[in-house]
Amino acid sequence: MEIDILDFVEQCRDLAKQALGKHAGEPASGGFARWVHVVLHCFRLEEGHSYRETPNRLKYMSEVRDVLGLDRENLPDYSTIYKSFDRLKMWVWRALLRISAQQHPQSGHAALDSTFFDRRRSSSYFRQRSGNTVQTLKVTTLTDIALV
Repeated sequence: MEIDILDFVEQCRDLAKQALGKHAGEPASGGFARWVHVVLHCFRLEEGHSYRETPNRLKYMSEVRDVLGLDRENLPDYSTIYKSFDRLKMWVWRALLRISAQQHPQSGHAALDSTFFDRRRSSSYFRQRSGNTVQTLKVTTLTDIALV
């Protein structure tokens, strides 16, 4: 499915500002507002760019820069984008998920599925290196379903 990247970035901006609330304008670290970092990560993932490619692509996308309020000379470095992903707290992503889920109509019917995955074999190398034990991974999904 093809999307218009400018519309996508504008929607991400609106959702990020709504999700972050009063924290939207605060810099996550450095000089860029927190919502700008969130939108940059959404843009990067949607387009499939690496961290290094993102500033280079933004250099030639003036409309996207205008939505983000960035100048061509004042783009974040790829390392800033990379580090900001780790610095953003989990509540930011949860709030963004909650706000974006509220944008879609709901049928009123939902299915809840909890599944356990055995992780002993697939992560044995990691467990040995880190000294941790991971035996099972619980995954819970909430799916909106419409009964016909």
